[in-house]
Amino acid sequence: MDTSSEPVTGTGHTSKPTLLIVDDEEGPRQSLRIVFKNEYNVLVASDGLEAIMLARSNPICVVVCDIMMLGMSGVEVLKELKQIDPLVEVIMLTAFETIETARQALRHGASDYLNKPFDIPTMRAAVAHAAQKHKTAVEFRQGNQQLQELQRVIQEQRMREEMARTQGEIYASVLHDINSPLTVISGFVDLINRSMQNTARVEGQQLESLRDDLNKLNGQVGRCFEISRRYLSFLHSQTVEKSQVGVNQIMSDLKELLLRHPTSKGHQLTVNGLDRDVIAEINGTDFLQVLLNLTINALQSTSHPHRVTVSCQLHPSPIDVRKFSDSPTQRMVNREGFANRTPILTVIIEDDGPGIPGDVLARMFEQRFTTKPPEHGTGLGLSIVKRLVREARGAILIQSAPGAGAKFTVCLQTLT
Repeated sequence: MDTSSEPVTGTGHTSKPTLLIVDDEEGPRQSLRIVFKNEYNVLVASDGLEAIMLARSNPICVVVCDIMMLGMSGVEVLKELKQIDPLVEVIMLTAFETIETARQALRHGASDYLNKPFDIPTMRAAVAHAAQKHKTAVEFRQGNQQLQELQRVIQEQRMREEMARTQGEIYASVLHDINSPLTVISGFVDLINRSMQNTARVEGQQLESLRDDLNKLNGQVGRCFEISRRYLSFLHSQTVEKSQVGVNQIMSDLKELLLRHPTSKGHQLTVNGLDRDVIAEINGTDFLQVLLNLTINALQSTSHPHRVTVSCQLHPSPIDVRKFSDSPTQRMVNREGFANRTPILTVIIEDDGPGIPGDVLARMFEQRFTTKPPEHGTGLGLSIVKRLVREARGAILIQSAPGAGAKFTVCLQTLT
């Protein structure tokens, strides 16, 4: 094995680019080594196997390879070299040129194709051109790798920022959603305290009423834990099982909670369930949160006494979403993600309040958007509603106009 070359540094790199000469004839090998020894670190191989071994252990820039050799042909060597390093440039030599051999060499990525005997200026030009191509390709690959690394770093930074933002939103959402059951809990505690203060003994009907209030109080505490668990699962990207809760049970819980909620005072609230109970395809706690947020918003639409109605319907046919194009008086949330699979449950929250202006209707489900003063609104309620309904593959239709009240229709699939 003749591998005359410049010394190789300890890092695996040489001070000059490496040129590999592959030829089974001694004369061409040595003449090319002498021609290029001052410009390149020259390695020589007498057959294809030796050339492949050298290419695997050295960073080759350019290869000058004879096509007609004993053992492996030059085209076979070319294919192997390109597998080892796709950027290596290979110049093919032949004393018996045919169109087919030239075509094969070029098809497999040869940089150039020269005839024997070759003249020195032509060979120098071919090697210089190949070396420049290799240098450019390596620089491009390095630049591309640096770009990809930069993109990876930027993406990781964006993910960290998004996670921090999401965590902040989740914590704020937890506080917002727990506020409703905490308000009811506060009301129950106040009632119990007053009952206990006004009597020396609690017995009979008063005891039963107190027990009932305590059971409801315990239910609200459980709801707080369930809301917290749901948000923590969302924060850690865990799947939470869907609870099997009937629609009428949710409507009954909604009515009970709202009758104890301070926002319902002075207003006329009606909550109606279904004649035939069904189960909606949404987590029970999420379902109740959606209806609570929408109904409390309806109750808070004006301080003047007004009517709020919550009612349910079952639809045996898909909803024609084409009828509900977005406009200043109506909007459909999660139109594209709506499964629209029958039978479809619709829960309608309707009020005869002042209505919603067109510019507000267009933005009301945006994160942090609110028309309330800072001390009374966070802008989280409706964005939470949007996320929960979207996760359930449902939709929300809003219809309103100034002076004409507002109507929110929540569309959900049911379990069949």
